[in-house]
Amino acid sequence: MVQELPPIQDQKLLQQALTHRSYINEHPNAGQHNERLEFLGDAILGFIVGEFLYNKYPHFDEAQLTRLRANLVNEQQFAHFARLLKAGQKMRLGRGAEKDGGRDNPALLCDVFEALIGAYFCEAGIEAVKRYVEPFLALGLDTITQSSPKNPSPKFIDAKNQFQQWALAEHGETPQYVLREEFGPDHAKEFIIEVRVGGKVYGVGQGRKKQAAEKQAAEKALKKLGGIDNG
Repeated sequence: MVQELPPIQDQKLLQQALTHRSYINEHPNAGQHNERLEFLGDAILGFIVGEFLYNKYPHFDEAQLTRLRANLVNEQQFAHFARLLKAGQKMRLGRGAEKDGGRDNPALLCDVFEALIGAYFCEAGIEAVKRYVEPFLALGLDTITQSSPKNPSPKFIDAKNQFQQWALAEHGETPQYVLREEFGPDHAKEFIIEVRVGGKVYGVGQGRKKQAAEKQAAEKALKKLGGIDNG
């Protein structure tokens, strides 16, 4: 299992990938923060995961692939990968972000993992990034799937997909995720999102990213309904 940062030779590029906006706010002459690299890394990872799953599960349809991708391309998984790399210890953070526990903040860890992948792509290209990332994806699949010789198709839980299936079956419409509130400083923004069906609120979630808040809202909605087996 890969547990080293990507072998980025350009130290300036590596440093940028590890630099949070809060650090630049306090040190304006310290170079660039990692948000552009994060944007690029997010796109690269989305493509690599899609291709990886397409090739690994040729018997899966689009819906199954989409559900499995959602479980791999998310804040929780990428933050876990960043922890394996000890990336949190290497980040350049401002004092406020440091004080707020930024080195173990899932949103910041997710961002730095994406930025590192973006930086490595800039230097080494897509094939090198694939070779680096695929062991992480295999590890991620191990944590979210179950398989056996009699049932080779993985079983996994995707709360948003489950709740959507219920909403379509019971009400003939897809759930609506509505931002109720956002608060906190830029480096530690929190989002509160509610999920509605037919104008009725079924669950409310909170997270450092909208995606995480939506997922929590769906999970709470399912719990309210008594759980739904997506077997």
